[in-house]
Amino acid sequence: MKKFVLTSAIILFLSIFVASSLKKKKANNEVVLDIKQNKLSELPIKEEKKIEVPKEIVKKNKVQPIKEEVKNEVILPDTNIFDRLFATYSSKLENLVETLTYTARVPWLKDRAAWIADYASHYSTTRHFIARSLNKKADYFTQKIAAGDRFNVIRTDKNINFHLLIDLNRSKMWFYAVDKDSNEKTLLKTYNVGLGRKDSKRKSGYLTPIGIYQLGEKVAIYKPKTMGYFQDQKIEMISVFGTRWIPFEQEVENCSESAKGLGIHGVPWNNNNNELKEDLSKLCNYDSDGCIRLSSEDIEELFAIVISRPTFVELTNDFFTSKLLSEEKK
Repeated sequence: MKKFVLTSAIILFLSIFVASSLKKKKANNEVVLDIKQNKLSELPIKEEKKIEVPKEIVKKNKVQPIKEEVKNEVILPDTNIFDRLFATYSSKLENLVETLTYTARVPWLKDRAAWIADYASHYSTTRHFIARSLNKKADYFTQKIAAGDRFNVIRTDKNINFHLLIDLNRSKMWFYAVDKDSNEKTLLKTYNVGLGRKDSKRKSGYLTPIGIYQLGEKVAIYKPKTMGYFQDQKIEMISVFGTRWIPFEQEVENCSESAKGLGIHGVPWNNNNNELKEDLSKLCNYDSDGCIRLSSEDIEELFAIVISRPTFVELTNDFFTSKLLSEEKK
């Protein structure tokens, strides 16, 4: 009986051992099979315990994004010190203007009293310039004056010319005063301008030419209802030329077109329901027949000064290739 029990126990133990070995072998064969069939993802994977990292450490060690390389942007001069031409105290541009005190009796006019027009003629300064200085604002027509009033004129002891540098590709204009004796250049103001339509057949790429031109003396002031002829049609002149017209007079250097018919003037004024209003959408736009357009405010202040002294217009496709700047570097 004892033998039978012992034998049965041995047989049971061997059966369990064999069964366990076969099960383990089968499991190994399944893993191999799964690997060969790229089915490892189907096998049970133990879930890893997540480790919480303090937010301070995450923030401190956060990988910063790589910044894009900063491109060097072209920096162009941009200024507006035009008002200082008319200031009668410490802020005035002393290298360009001098301040006078009005008196009716002057040594250069002996037979009668002197008026604004006489001062303007003697000092080669426009009445509009003197009026703005007197009125302390952009009023070019009120020309009342009394003894003791102070106003500015352009200095006569210096050989001052004016130079308008226009970049066609950027629709910008820079207004310089130039002392021809010392070659000192003073940038007075930067303007947005409207230019001629694009034309690939022209050297400049636009109806507006390139080159250096001198402005002429046959200027005009236009007010509402001032009539004239344009392209053989009678029109209200302000509707095409704005409030001022300054013509090109002659070609000076490297001009791609004739000066005839070209000029600087205001943007056109539109009549909407019997109300005239300037069309400022023409600025920074290529829409004219070749002329340079400015806002009324800009053309009126420009007119007040440039018609009194020799003024040159340099038109270029790139500000940095201008002759004015190349002379400055010498």
